[in-house]
Amino acid sequence: MALKRKATTKTNAATKRPTTKSETLSYIAEKTGLTKKDVGAVFDAMGTLMRRDLRAAGIGAFTVPGFMKVKVKKIPARRARKNVPNPFKPGELMDVAARPARKTVKVTPLKALKDMV
Repeated sequence: MALKRKATTKTNAATKRPTTKSETLSYIAEKTGLTKKDVGAVFDAMGTLMRRDLRAAGIGAFTVPGFMKVKVKKIPARRARKNVPNPFKPGELMDVAARPARKTVKVTPLKALKDMV
């Protein structure tokens, strides 16, 4: 008499790799009853909304309710400096190059996301 085993499928936890975009869309479509195309359209609309809020003419912040807050951080330019002490080789001087002003994106987790982890 042979014992029957359940068919096991590999999960991302077992393979130790991040979920792909296709896997994410498939999972959400399965759980919500929507099609993958509809779920993709929702993510595209969310991307458009983020772009609108984060661009230069926007407010500079976007919140994904319950998960994270995305902000644009403006970093000012730094001047070039000459003959600065080298922290790695005491007694030696070095030149520090200038850096232009730039914008970066800062993502802050909200309470619900922190509680998940």
